[in-house]
Amino acid sequence: MKKDKQKATDKQKLQVEKSNQHISGGKEKENEQIPAPEERIKELENELAGEKDKYVRLYAEFINFQNRTKREKRELIETASEEVIKALLPVLDDFERALAEMKKAGENEWAKGVQLIYDKLMKTLRDQGLQEIPVQKGDDFNPDLHEAVAQIPGDDKMKGKIHDIIEKGYKLGDKIIRYPKVVTVQ
Repeated sequence: MKKDKQKATDKQKLQVEKSNQHISGGKEKENEQIPAPEERIKELENELAGEKDKYVRLYAEFINFQNRTKREKRELIETASEEVIKALLPVLDDFERALAEMKKAGENEWAKGVQLIYDKLMKTLRDQGLQEIPVQKGDDFNPDLHEAVAQIPGDDKMKGKIHDIIEKGYKLGDKIIRYPKVVTVQ
């Protein structure tokens, strides 16, 4: 019997402790500091501002990525055509030499046919953006635009001027792909 009474008192003690915990648990929650609504609003506004900043930065990064990709694609296309056009420049030089020799030899009929082919090739290359760099005898030598392959002695009037043009120069768009090779006067 003693055991039954002790079990009953133990059960009662547990029930009392549980109810005390429940009652005190509610008080502990009440004693915890609940942030004021204004503070919570400020916290949320700061968090929102941080997220907006992240979004704006991510969006700007994406736009930069798009622009960089477009630029790289455009440069790749230009570079690919640049290599082909550079490879064709010696062919243009050969055409010009052939035309000059045919005209000297008096072969006008052949020269006309070759001239037609040359003009067609030049039109195609101009359509792709190829431009001849204009240079004439007597122009001032500019090391940014011309490549001096030789210098000859001359009078003071012609000093620093172009005496002869050895090879034409070309630009593709704004980029010089071959500088004109010239002979200058010392």
